[in-house]
Amino acid sequence: MSRPKKKRMVNCPPVFSSFKPAGVRRNQLVQVSLLLDEYEAIKLVDYEGMDHQEASEEMGVSRPTISRLIDKARKKIVLLLVEGKELIIEGGDVHFKENFLECLDCGHKFKINISNDVNECPSCKSKNLLDFAGRFGHGRCCDQHKNRKGK
Repeated sequence: MSRPKKKRMVNCPPVFSSFKPAGVRRNQLVQVSLLLDEYEAIKLVDYEGMDHQEASEEMGVSRPTISRLIDKARKKIVLLLVEGKELIIEGGDVHFKENFLECLDCGHKFKINISNDVNECPSCKSKNLLDFAGRFGHGRCCDQHKNRKGK
């Protein structure tokens, strides 16, 4: 029996959760799932320019795990580019450090620490907010994890 997966730390939920070829209906596409930890690993290394060791420390995993996550992510992303599949970012054993919110009234987007409760837009004071971490099934559980770890 394999050991349970360690929860990986993800800085912030992605703003976009799917990508597809233009001009093709979604119901005609095969979906490929990119897990949140794979997304974070490739973002840290390929987008932010971290080396594998820095990325592993940021996510709280080993360097070989980062390499495996990046390999998986690249293989999935290339399916979107070469075969025209739809890429869906979802799931995985992760905790977010920050959350991303969008006001559905004025369109203001802002980041907050995952442990903070924000009930209104800092720009227009509307309470009509889209919670990006909530789209991925995360919220107070991430806060409780941080409290247990003393962070």
